[in-house]
Amino acid sequence: MAVISRGFHRRHEADIVLPPGQHLTTDFPVLSAGPTPHVSLERWSFTITTEAGEERRWTWDEFLALPTEEPAVDIHCVTSWSKLGTTWRGVSLDVLLGDVGTSAEAAMAHCYGGYTTNVPLVDLRGGKAWIVHTYDGKPLRPEHGGPARLLVPHLYFWKSAKWISGLQLLDHDAPGFWESLGYHLYGDPWKEQRYRAQ
Repeated sequence: MAVISRGFHRRHEADIVLPPGQHLTTDFPVLSAGPTPHVSLERWSFTITTEAGEERRWTWDEFLALPTEEPAVDIHCVTSWSKLGTTWRGVSLDVLLGDVGTSAEAAMAHCYGGYTTNVPLVDLRGGKAWIVHTYDGKPLRPEHGGPARLLVPHLYFWKSAKWISGLQLLDHDAPGFWESLGYHLYGDPWKEQRYRAQ
């Protein structure tokens, strides 16, 4: 099933509306908080841990057996670049959270390499987020978060955590890596929520 983000279609440059402070790029810049982890598919797994400590885990093969979607979305980096009409393939968080019993309000994304970022649970449901393994028709390269990354395109791209290993469900929101260093707790590009004081 194809999923199209707000306003995605072939656009003339004069018709393009970007979030404030953003500029277009045709490249896909690589920005990371640390070295790129190289995670083998045999070692990779994804685990959702509820606020009660219950776990639901998928190996790579189990993950690939789940129903997939192909979102086509615009992405916006906090460093001011935007890339339009990116295409991905992966599993909706609606599928992954479908049989997980929780009353959590937020999730902390955990990644191979130690990176973390927080996302309200409402922003992971309702067709808004995926764990993706393919970009532009090809397996996701390690520098872009492969073998799999979180994709939450309506928030600044630091929320789309690379090298995802799991989600910890929380009964309250808490800052992750960049948020604890002063980045905005939520990160809406349309409200230019780059830093905590904004």
